[in-house]
Amino acid sequence: MSTMSLVPIFKGFVIGAGLIIPIGVQNSYILSQSIKRNHHLMAATICILCDFFLMSLGVFGGGALINSNGMLAEVITWGGIIFLTVYGLIFFKQFYLANKDDLLKEIKPSSRKAVIFTTLAVTLLNPHAYLDTVVIIGSISNKFADADKLAFLFGTLLASIAWFYALSLGAAKMSPWLSQRKVQRGINLLVACLMWTIAWLLFTGL
Repeated sequence: MSTMSLVPIFKGFVIGAGLIIPIGVQNSYILSQSIKRNHHLMAATICILCDFFLMSLGVFGGGALINSNGMLAEVITWGGIIFLTVYGLIFFKQFYLANKDDLLKEIKPSSRKAVIFTTLAVTLLNPHAYLDTVVIIGSISNKFADADKLAFLFGTLLASIAWFYALSLGAAKMSPWLSQRKVQRGINLLVACLMWTIAWLLFTGL
């Protein structure tokens, strides 16, 4: 690989990391599943595959499609508002039930199918994911020559792989501490508030 091609890869990695690492719905869900060690690597892999699909869509022109289709953007936004509100309630319920010894047993690990569905939902029903991956990545990629666009895309994908696997494996390793009742309750409350905040920002931005 030539030295010239390393530049767009590096830029893609830095920009991708800057968009992915800040705590959001995806990261919150991966953190929650990793603490439980509940299909966390599978969830991380799904996030990476979704990122690759959405980033590729952006690099190859999908951002312009979303920007030019107001109805599509509105449908995505309302889907995100509804999902984030409901899922925030689920995390708040877990925060509340964790204070009840007799109800704590009701919180059971999610099935493989449930984890797959939820991971896809927190990604594909989150309008911010489209903004970060399709619109922003797509817009930045237009500054590169056609020969360098794939290298830039590869860099963003490397950032996604590095982050989601590091988050998943790191949280799972720290699970004995993170799964303590007080810590877990704090995380569940934080995730619930985060999801409601994003839902509210989406709503007020309509």
